[in-house]
Amino acid sequence: MTRLPTAINLHKASKTLTLTYGPAEVYHLPAEFLRVHSPSAEVQGHGKPILQFGKLGVGLSKIEPAGQYALKLTFDDGHDSGLFTWDYLYQLSVRQEQLWADYLDELQKAGKTRDPALSVVKLML
Repeated sequence: MTRLPTAINLHKASKTLTLTYGPAEVYHLPAEFLRVHSPSAEVQGHGKPILQFGKLGVGLSKIEPAGQYALKLTFDDGHDSGLFTWDYLYQLSVRQEQLWADYLDELQKAGKTRDPALSVVKLML
C-alpha cells in the first residue's frame, strides 16, 4: 500500500524537504540527500548507480506534483530529472540513516568529497 504524506513542506533556508505521514511520523530530508539519491537515469545509471559527489550545499528550488504518483524536484544545481514516487520518498524517509551512512562510505572508498570546492588526492608512497 502506497504511503501518501499528509503534508509536504519545502524549507529553502535549511534546504530541507519535510514529509509528514502522521503526528508521530515526520521526516526531514536534506536536499543533498535527495539529490544524491535521485531516481533519475543520470544518477541511477540504468542499473549501475553513478556516485554523486560535491553536492554539499545544494538546495531545492522547486517541488511540483507529477500526476497523482510522484513529486518532481528541481535542485538549484540544475538537476530536475527523475520523478520521486510516493513509495520511493517513503523508502528514503524510513531508510535515511542507513542510506546516508552507505553514501558516505562510498564517497570515502572512491576518494571523493561532499564539498564541491575540494578534491581528494591519494598519494601512493
